[in-house]
Amino acid sequence: MTVSEELTHEEVKRYSRHLIMPEVGMTGQKKLKKASVLCVGAGGLGSPLALYLTAAGVGRIGIVDFDVVDFSNLQRQILHTTEDVGRPKLDSAADKLKALNPNVNVELHETRLTSENALQLFEKYDIVVDGTDNFPTRYLVNDACVLTGKPNVYGSIFRFEGQASIFAASDGPCYRCLYPEPPPPGLVPSCAEGGVLGILPGLIGLVQATEVIKLILEKGNTLVGRLLLFDALGMKFRELKLKKDPECPVCGENASIKALIDYEEFCGIGPEVEESPTGIDEVTAKELKQELDQGLDPYILDVRNPVEYEISRIEGSHLIPLDQLLNRLNELDSARDIVAHCRSGARSAKAIEMLQEAGFRKLRNLKGGVLAWADDVDPTMAKY
Repeated sequence: MTVSEELTHEEVKRYSRHLIMPEVGMTGQKKLKKASVLCVGAGGLGSPLALYLTAAGVGRIGIVDFDVVDFSNLQRQILHTTEDVGRPKLDSAADKLKALNPNVNVELHETRLTSENALQLFEKYDIVVDGTDNFPTRYLVNDACVLTGKPNVYGSIFRFEGQASIFAASDGPCYRCLYPEPPPPGLVPSCAEGGVLGILPGLIGLVQATEVIKLILEKGNTLVGRLLLFDALGMKFRELKLKKDPECPVCGENASIKALIDYEEFCGIGPEVEESPTGIDEVTAKELKQELDQGLDPYILDVRNPVEYEISRIEGSHLIPLDQLLNRLNELDSARDIVAHCRSGARSAKAIEMLQEAGFRKLRNLKGGVLAWADDVDPTMAKY
């Protein structure tokens, strides 16, 4: 044990409630001080995770993020405050973590995690924690953890439900063993589209932090081979047993994936497909406003949920939620020009595809949805 790995008098005071626990003690606290953890994301899950790992005395904590703090983050991303809006999340996180525990070395990686940099980043840390909210990055994190031999402490959240596990550990299953293929694009709404209870990432993030501590201390029964499911509305936890898939393409006996791939292509949501789906005409907010001012009368179809419609709406729009669209086609006139929109454009693109299959032809998608309308046409409209 080198001098730097010994605890100072100040650290003994700081971690005294750990030190008097037989499961931790001086030996365990030194393990924490020597350990390194990479947190992928400084958002809803990354916030409680980074705070509690810092408070616990994990010696080196890396954070990967490239986003800035937005007002919509503050309901759940407790690393950031109102004064941080507009700042890079990494800068905000570093300030809070250093103020909490100056003994911890916080390393910032202001970059998007990609197939080009993931392996190099992961090699520098003992444990990787997945705090992301999209499928391409989840598969990327999983595969990079398998290839580098790092445990992947996984968590995900949506509305009132969350789940957590540990993937890619020795002899344990990986994320692909549970989800061999990603869901079809657009089938699972993002938190921005479907919402999330602000407290939920705190609960799941703390489960992840607990598992990280147990891995470092080598104590207790971890979530390797188990998927923990949480229902906040029912206040119930339940558990599924997971097994390693011998046919898994990345961790199986005859693995075919030996290098990182294009994960957006794998998940079928490449940037061009997401922004401008093939065969769908688009109209900008400014162009639509000009048409309305000229007396043209397109049918403005809002496919968001009723609760979103209550927040903000385009005057004269007609609400038919996406999940009701096929059952309410009789309300639409196929001879009329229809402009579909949602919050940002993805769900309305799906609506147009559904209408095209039903025989509608005069269809356009409002590029950027109500967010673009608020930015370019009506700045008084509430954004969410």
